Amino acid sequence: MKIICIGRNYSEHIEELQNERPDEPVVFIKPDSAVLPREQDFYIPEFTEDVHYELEVLVKIKKVGKHIDPKFSSNYYDQISLGIDFTARDLQTALKAKGLPWEKAKGFDGSAVIGKWVPKTRYADINNIDFALYRNGEPVQKGNTSLMLWKIDEIVSYVSKFFMLKKGDVIFTGTPAGVGKIHPNDYLSGTLEKEELLSVKIK
Repeated sequence: MKIICIGRNYSEHIEELQNERPDEPVVFIKPDSAVLPREQDFYIPEFTEDVHYELEVLVKIKKVGKHIDPKFSSNYYDQISLGIDFTARDLQTALKAKGLPWEKAKGFDGSAVIGKWVPKTRYADINNIDFALYRNGEPVQKGNTSLMLWKIDEIVSYVSKFFMLKKGDVIFTGTPAGVGKIHPNDYLSGTLEKEELLSVKIK
């Protein structure tokens, strides 16, 4: 299993971090060790003082695919979920300033929270679904997949040009605006069309 992540896929998030709008999807990878085990709390690592939450819609690949045509992308997944891409923002900023890779800031242990998987057929149009993140009961991120710069099927096709997709692979499709710092004792929960699919306590 590999975790493929898409960065800068929502215009307002690009603006809030003052990043350059990309001409094609920004892709990075988290190792499988980044997955936070179910029901386990997230412990802020000692090497960072500024971990940010980033809520994203996820797709689980169901069969092997390479060089997938966008019109066939929907055949390669039938489940979606929500996830949190925890990011050590201070470390990422320092690495970016030096032109270095982001892996230490994005792929550390526990940095990928994966929620409950649900069938995509539950939704009339996966390109128009609302999702939200709550911190201690208060909304902090709200998004809709219609606002993606690259839609889910485009993402599946694009990444399959570079990485052979295999059954069980997970794609994080990007985060909307509203990312922010977490603190010990925070409680995060995420909803897709008002159904809670994930929750995690911060230690």
